[in-house]
Amino acid sequence: MSGRQHRETEIARRIRAKGLASGRSCAQIAEEIHETCSPQFGTTKIKGHRLAHGIALADVIEQVRALFDRDQKPAPGIGETLLSAYESGLKRPGPEYLHYLCTVYRVEPVSLGYDGPCICGHGHRMAGGRPGGDDDRAEPPRPRDVYLNQSAGDSAGPDGAAEEDENVLRRTLLNLLDQAATGPIGDIPPSLLGAVEGIRRRMDETLVMATVSPAMLDQWEETTLAFGRQYSSTPPMRLLCDVLLELSAVRAAMARRQPTDLAERLCRMAAQLSGLSGMILINIGDHRLARAFFRTGRTAADETGDRALRAWIMARESLVPLYYGDAREALNLAKQSRDLAGATPCVAQAMAPVVEARALALLAGSNGKKEVVDQAKRALLKARNAFSHMKAHEQEDLAFGYTERQLYFYQGDVLTKLGQTIEADMVLEQALEKYSDHILDQTLIRLDMAQCRLIEGDIDEALKVAIEAARQIKPEYRTDFIVRPAIEFGRAVEAAPGGSKDLPALREFYELMGIGSKKA
Repeated sequence: MSGRQHRETEIARRIRAKGLASGRSCAQIAEEIHETCSPQFGTTKIKGHRLAHGIALADVIEQVRALFDRDQKPAPGIGETLLSAYESGLKRPGPEYLHYLCTVYRVEPVSLGYDGPCICGHGHRMAGGRPGGDDDRAEPPRPRDVYLNQSAGDSAGPDGAAEEDENVLRRTLLNLLDQAATGPIGDIPPSLLGAVEGIRRRMDETLVMATVSPAMLDQWEETTLAFGRQYSSTPPMRLLCDVLLELSAVRAAMARRQPTDLAERLCRMAAQLSGLSGMILINIGDHRLARAFFRTGRTAADETGDRALRAWIMARESLVPLYYGDAREALNLAKQSRDLAGATPCVAQAMAPVVEARALALLAGSNGKKEVVDQAKRALLKARNAFSHMKAHEQEDLAFGYTERQLYFYQGDVLTKLGQTIEADMVLEQALEKYSDHILDQTLIRLDMAQCRLIEGDIDEALKVAIEAARQIKPEYRTDFIVRPAIEFGRAVEAAPGGSKDLPALREFYELMGIGSKKA
């Protein structure tokens, strides 16, 4: 092996190791290897897949020969030299060899760098044997990866794939309804993750291609609004299944040409349901999929020409970087949302300045400069003024609108992060009084109140408030969205004067929140 090949293999090995450690599939790892190594080494897509599986040329050859034998065909003439020519781009595999290579790697021709459908006329994810890498025995193929690698002309057909995804969602929903939750929600199962991504991607495809009766549209619009009302009271995983089943039905209607007025209504529902899916995925803790759904929502909203709807999607999307560590990006998205809303009274006019204020508070911290504190407070005043001009029904809608209790909660959150505990206490108490549901927001409010006590130096009272918050949240709501701020609070307690990770009250808080010692 030359020095150049050695470097290529070493880089691919590191990418593979990191990918497997983070739970990524071989198809995703192969794509990253190709993107990383291709500029320097000319690594082709087909070679990227072999490197992603961690196997040698001889292993692939043996797999192909075994498949020929299984299909009762004469032994193939393919050898390492020919396969190496495929990987270097000097030759292109014929239809038969391409089929068997797709079968070995369980992907479609486009994933290996070749255009056109396979001669077999079906997908390859369940065909043949798996390559010989250890990771393949440990990790079953993910439906999501099939969708990421399928070409638009996959002969399996979008309707069959859509039906399969819907069945996955229905089975998940039945399981959630049939069994009582006994512990915190774990990671999203790979099958469900694939179904979620599949529905979103097909909606994207339909939006770029696009009759249903007005009465049916009325019913769908009512259902969409009902999902918004359920947002505050239904466990996120269960609600996500319901919303995505509805989104799949809307997509099917959009796949057929509709009159202009009906098509616009369908696009509006697609934007709202996609945005709501993104919101739920934030609560579940999957920020990558949340961002993907917000992008889909923006595509649908653009088709309506409704600036207020587009601004709402962007304001909601700004919460992803806000909650997951990039306050500057959140600030930028919030400003874009505010500019997009313009002078027309709408939800985003109230929501965007609040996100700006929260992002500024995160950047400033409790010892921030006075001008930053003043800027954050001015943003809150803008939000309060915009809220007073919103329509009455928008002020009652927690998902598609913006409520007064949300305004109080986020104002209290800003004041807490700025270290202004006296004002924060008053506002947070008002916010908590207005909440009768939405346990996620109630928990975050109580954690802010606990943080205020901690800032004032009262560790015992801070932990008392935090423990009360932990006792009130049910296991099915203990997602990463809630666990992250709980861990941050615990670390603040450990770092505070007189604090320690060995405090009995802190250990009780961690236990109630389902936080292990390593995670904390």
